[in-house]
Amino acid sequence: MGVLIRDVELAGRGRVDVRVENGRVVEIGRRLAGPVDVDGRGGALLPGLHDHHVHLAALAADAASVRVGPADVHGRAGFAAALRGGAPGEWVRAVGYHESVAGELDRWVLDDVAADRPVRVQHRSGAMWVLNSAALRATGLDGHGDGGRDGRFWREDERLRHLVPPVRLDLEGVGRRAARLGVTGFTNADPHPGHGLAQILSVLPQRLVVMGVDPPVKLMLDDLTLPTPAQLAVTVAGLRPRPVAVHCVTRVQLLVTLLALDEAGPAVGDRIEHAAVVPEETIDWIRRLGVTVVTQPHFPVERARAYAADVPSDDRPHLYRCRSLAEAGVPVAAGTDAPYGAHDPWAVMRAAVERGDGEAVTPETALNLFLGRPEQPAEARRLEIGAAADLCLLHVPLREALDALAADVVRAAYVGGRPIHTL
Repeated sequence: MGVLIRDVELAGRGRVDVRVENGRVVEIGRRLAGPVDVDGRGGALLPGLHDHHVHLAALAADAASVRVGPADVHGRAGFAAALRGGAPGEWVRAVGYHESVAGELDRWVLDDVAADRPVRVQHRSGAMWVLNSAALRATGLDGHGDGGRDGRFWREDERLRHLVPPVRLDLEGVGRRAARLGVTGFTNADPHPGHGLAQILSVLPQRLVVMGVDPPVKLMLDDLTLPTPAQLAVTVAGLRPRPVAVHCVTRVQLLVTLLALDEAGPAVGDRIEHAAVVPEETIDWIRRLGVTVVTQPHFPVERARAYAADVPSDDRPHLYRCRSLAEAGVPVAAGTDAPYGAHDPWAVMRAAVERGDGEAVTPETALNLFLGRPEQPAEARRLEIGAAADLCLLHVPLREALDALAADVVRAAYVGGRPIHTL
C-alpha cells in the first residue's frame, strides 16, 4: 500500500512530503512526484504514540463496569446508589474504589449497601477484589479460605476469572478511542496473561506487545510476600536472556529489585514498572544498572489528595520521579496504567509538565515519554527512511502541539501506513 503525505512538518527537516510503501517510510523530500493522498497542511507528523504500560482487558471491561472512584462517587450514599443502579439479582462489577470514598471494604460493608444482588468491587490499585455475600454464594466461595470469610481477594484474578460471569470486552471501543489519541501501539502489562489473551487482543488496530508472551517478563512484587534479593536474583537469572519488568510500588520493593539485578546482572530491555517511590540515593544505582523506568508521572496529580492522606511523609518527596531520573541519565518512559489511571497519553503529558513537586518536565520530554520503541521505551523512534510507518499526524505544527498537549491536536493515525483514524 502506497501513501503520499504532502506538506508535513518533520522534526529536523522542516516542511516536507513523506512517501510510504509496504508499511515503511521510503522517501522524504520536498514536492515528491505522484498523486497526493493526504494534504498535511503544515501539521506535524510524529511517530505514533506508544502506551508502554496498560491493562487492555481491564480497560475494555470498563464499558460494562460501574466506576466508584473518588472522582465518580462521593461518600457512602453515592457509593451505595452506584451499586444499586442495576436490576435486583444482576451482577454488578464496580471498579476504581479507594478508601477515601467510603472507608475500608469487606463483604459486610457491601452487604449493608447492596445485599440484593451479587457485587464485586475492584480496588483502584487493581490488586484486590471485594465480593459481597451474594457474590460469594454465587461463586461457591462463601467460607472457603480467607477471601471466602471476609470477601477480600488479593491478587486472585486468575482464580476469580473462572468463577464470576464473563464481562463483555469492548476492545473495538478501546482501539477506536486510542487511535483518536494518536496511539499506534500498546504494551500490555498484566503479570499473568490469561490463555489466549494475545489472540483476544489482536482485534485491536494498534501494534501490540503482551508481557509474558513477548519480552519482557513481568514480575510482580508485594510487600507481604516479598522475596529476598537473593531469591529474586535466582528468578531473574532463570529467565535470562529474556529481560524482566519488575513491578515496584514501594521503597522496599525497589531496593530488593536493585539488589537482585546487581546479583543476577542486568539485561538489555530490563525495566522497573511504576517506580512509585525512588529515594534520591537510589537514582545513580538505577542509572548504573542501565534499567529503564516506565513510570506514571500523572499519578501525583490525579491522586494528590489520596497520596497526601495515605502515603508516609518520608515517601512523598520521592513519588513517581520523572525529571530527576531523566537529568541523572536514567532511561525514562511512561505508560498510562489504564484503567487504573487516565487512558489519554496527552493528559499524562500535561500532568508531567504541570507537576509542582520539582519533578515537572518540559513538553518535549513529556511527549518523548510516549515515542519510544516498545523494546527500548526510552529510545525515541524517528521518522526516517526505512522506519515503520506508524504515524500520528497533527492539525498543527509541533510548537503549537507542545503548547497545548491536548488530544484534539490529533488529525490522523496510521499503523504500517494504514489509517486507523482520520478526520
